[in-house]
Amino acid sequence: MSSPGATSSSLSSLAPKRKTKKKHFVQQKVKVFRASDPVLSVLMWGVNHSINDLSHVPVPVMLLPDDFKASTKIKVSNHLFNKENLPGQFKFKDYCPQVFRNLRERFGIEDQDYQVSLARRPPLKDEEGQRVELLLTSYDHTLIIKEISSEEVEEIHNILSEYHQHIVTCHGSTLLPQFLAMYRITVESEDTYLLVMRNMFSHRLHVHRKYDLKGSLVSREASFKEKVKELPTYKDVDFRNKMQKVYVSCRGEGKDHGQTEQRYRVSGAYEDHGLQPAAGHP
Repeated sequence: MSSPGATSSSLSSLAPKRKTKKKHFVQQKVKVFRASDPVLSVLMWGVNHSINDLSHVPVPVMLLPDDFKASTKIKVSNHLFNKENLPGQFKFKDYCPQVFRNLRERFGIEDQDYQVSLARRPPLKDEEGQRVELLLTSYDHTLIIKEISSEEVEEIHNILSEYHQHIVTCHGSTLLPQFLAMYRITVESEDTYLLVMRNMFSHRLHVHRKYDLKGSLVSREASFKEKVKELPTYKDVDFRNKMQKVYVSCRGEGKDHGQTEQRYRVSGAYEDHGLQPAAGHP
């Protein structure tokens, strides 16, 4: 005959065990690639997608002629999905991804930093003057995104091999525009071509005067509406009237820049880029 203590212990072992539920902490989702302009949303999405894909592609030992003609293209078609952030249908094309990755590396720009600059927050629109084409600045002010024409895309393709060779020769130290990527975005059957460049204006210094110089005095004076802005963009006539001077070293970069940029300007590749000096202080 079993004792009462043994009976109670056997009953307790048969009693159902109470389960303790694990607490699951749900992190709030952060909306990404959302901008007021659908083109900007697709740009952010496309840059993120492109850099992620490129990270799985081995870096070639050397660039081949085909790399200067290559491109990647993706077409997205969503039905009632993520419509708050992206258009239902869009296309994103990345021109010469291996070439521009190599250029970014030579200019000392990590792909992860480039990705963060363009995909973390929407770029800022530049409202200067009566500009028709899109001009953007990354939220951290390190990159410029400029809308270009399909003809300019072809021109850049034509000079890209020579441009890349020059950047290799000068070890990334140049006063020429620093091309970092080129994209085509298609939203509602309309193509937008974008060229990404390094912002040569320092984001660490306070710019108190800036100019957009084209080398001509014809219709090249800032309007009254522009001049009353907090930081107006002056032009060639204003530059001359204020007796401003730009000093460029005759050694190294200055000499290199003068000879090379002149050669590229003759080819027509840099007709619309001009010179944009700025004066600043800490």
